[in-house]
Amino acid sequence: MRPYILAETNWKAIKKLDVEVAVLPWGATEAHNYHLPYATDNYQIEAIAAEAGKRAWGLGTKAMILPNIPFGVNTGQKDIDLNINLNPSTQFAILSDVIEVLNRQGILKLILLNGHGGNGFKPLLRELGLKFTKMLLVTTNFFQIVDKSAFFEESGDHADEMETSLMLHLRPDLVLPLEEAGLGKERKSRIKGIREGWAWSERNWSMVTVDTGIGNPKKATKEKGQKFFAAIAQKLAGLITDIAQTEIENRYED
Repeated sequence: MRPYILAETNWKAIKKLDVEVAVLPWGATEAHNYHLPYATDNYQIEAIAAEAGKRAWGLGTKAMILPNIPFGVNTGQKDIDLNINLNPSTQFAILSDVIEVLNRQGILKLILLNGHGGNGFKPLLRELGLKFTKMLLVTTNFFQIVDKSAFFEESGDHADEMETSLMLHLRPDLVLPLEEAGLGKERKSRIKGIREGWAWSERNWSMVTVDTGIGNPKKATKEKGQKFFAAIAQKLAGLITDIAQTEIENRYED
């Protein structure tokens, strides 16, 4: 039993624990090229949250890792079989209910740990911050915690070298041989502003990629994934501890 994982602990332990910060991982269920499982985002974010929770607990931080939400926003992938979509309004309702419980029970610090690029939690937390004014609500995307380019050669954002390397480290039994993976080639928008990155439109996945991947996974290795995983977990543990030690009403400095 890991005492910082809510799904594994029990009421005997919880009733004596003064939780300082809760961490809610949120992933997705979607196709990841030909070689990675549909639950790739969930395996990754659950493992990262657990390892960061372990490291923070070792520093004396009473963090609690909540169960992962396994479905994310997949509105741009509506024609990809069994890519399960939650609309942002549905995410808002779920998140509001979770925060209401924490707020009522005096657990006033929440880190929303995102594992899926389609999820965008900032607008939701802005609105929920008005509703739960005593709460400190923080969100972070695991794939932005450290500089990916320091670990990987190929760019990409879905079933790419990074995600493939992580899965080779975490769940190699669920990764097909890399010769079976597609190249993850991305078709670029014809609209100049979108192509240059200063305008945005949701990607229609079937128009953008043939194999559902974006980024070439062929150079992925278990060793790269292991190093990246450790770097993320260490930095995230620092964030968890920092938030736990910070007074909500005195969280800014001159």
